[in-house]
Amino acid sequence: MNLTPSSLRNQLLLGILLPVLAFLVLNTYVLYQQALSAADTAYDRTLLASAKAIGEQLEVVPDAKLGHRLLGSLTYAALEAFEADNRSRLYYRVTGFSGELVSGFADLPPWDGTLPQRTLYAALVHFYDDHYQGVPVRVAVLLQPVAGVHGLGMATIQVAETLELRQTLARQILLDMVWRQSLLIALIGLVVYVAVQRATLPVRRLSAALAERPENDLSPLDSTAAPTELLPLVQATNQHMARLSELLQHQKRFIRDTSHQIKTPLAVLRTQLQSALRGDVETQLALREMMQTVDGATELANQMLALAKIEQLRIQSDVPVVVWAEALRTVALDVAALVADKQLDFEWRLDPAAATMRVRAHEWSLKELARNLLHNAIRHSAPGGALRIELHTQPGTGCGQLTIEDSGGGLPQELLDNPFQPFHSAAHAPHGSGLGLAICHGIVQTLGGQIDLQNRLDERGHPLGLRACVRLPLVEPPYSTIT
Repeated sequence: MNLTPSSLRNQLLLGILLPVLAFLVLNTYVLYQQALSAADTAYDRTLLASAKAIGEQLEVVPDAKLGHRLLGSLTYAALEAFEADNRSRLYYRVTGFSGELVSGFADLPPWDGTLPQRTLYAALVHFYDDHYQGVPVRVAVLLQPVAGVHGLGMATIQVAETLELRQTLARQILLDMVWRQSLLIALIGLVVYVAVQRATLPVRRLSAALAERPENDLSPLDSTAAPTELLPLVQATNQHMARLSELLQHQKRFIRDTSHQIKTPLAVLRTQLQSALRGDVETQLALREMMQTVDGATELANQMLALAKIEQLRIQSDVPVVVWAEALRTVALDVAALVADKQLDFEWRLDPAAATMRVRAHEWSLKELARNLLHNAIRHSAPGGALRIELHTQPGTGCGQLTIEDSGGGLPQELLDNPFQPFHSAAHAPHGSGLGLAICHGIVQTLGGQIDLQNRLDERGHPLGLRACVRLPLVEPPYSTIT
């Protein structure tokens, strides 16, 4: 199994098994200490019983110097009953009323401590660890009152036991716990691994399905069998692939249309050059014709680049806020020479409230929208005709509206039915590329607005010109960005 940190499966395994392992280790330690404490309690009771048995063999006898003294008649053989087995040894020492040795092992260190204030036993007893003959021992000291006809006193009885049996029991307890806990850890690890494998199976299937897909397959993933936790991922992936598919289709159309449209001006330019070289056309006339062809090709290239740039605007999220009237005024000044050249009756109407209305858009897109609409209006208007621009707000809708009216005779019905189709232009406008309205439509869609084209009609229903209406949503203050 690959234990890479980025693996979701391994993260789940480690995230589950490590806390469980830490808990079991801690639990093993606690249980081991509790078992040792219980074993110590059991063996301490045996030591206490040994001390009490020694105390029962003590008596008070008369003494010429002291008046009375303690006498012990216990032999070591009497302690063999308290030895669990031959792996441990018992040692004892009995101290009399005046601290004299009564019986037992004289080299056993005497007790010089104090009794605990609280004890589990109904006796004056204390347990402590010590060393005897270089070997660690567990010692029980019992203060045993002894009374007789000759007097009474307090005997001190010490019973020491070597630790071999306790250590053997501790090792056995530890081994039993270790293998049981190891088995439990292995069982938990197996269960967790199987559970994680089953839980991550849909993720692996989804990954395999994506890996096996052809490069150009952007169809949506099947979400019917996906777990609830994976549905947001599958849905987001499907949405992303849908956007990619749309972008790819747009690029394919753009490349197809570009290759088709660019052939015409190149073929015309080649024909004009051949005619000039053969001398069929006067040089100045040929140069003027070629200049017109180059200008048309340049306009076509710029408009096609504008179409490509619109697709980039669709996926941008950091869109600034601009004043619509300022962008429109800049374009109107740029085309003023064209208006003057045709001697058009130009009229500018600006609603006072519209002078500061703002929209969320790139300034380039607003200028490109106005420039294409105005160029179309100027191109189609007759010399001396009327051209009107109006910018105003639409109360209650949260939108602003730009209206451009020309006097060019309008559009035929077949174009009005689908005026935004790329590379479609009116028959009476042979110099147009047919991309201007498509660019306008793409920009308005990107900005979340609407664009409508209508013919202006006279009383008899004859077209007087074209009216273009653009509606864009306004941004209410506070504004995030103002340019």
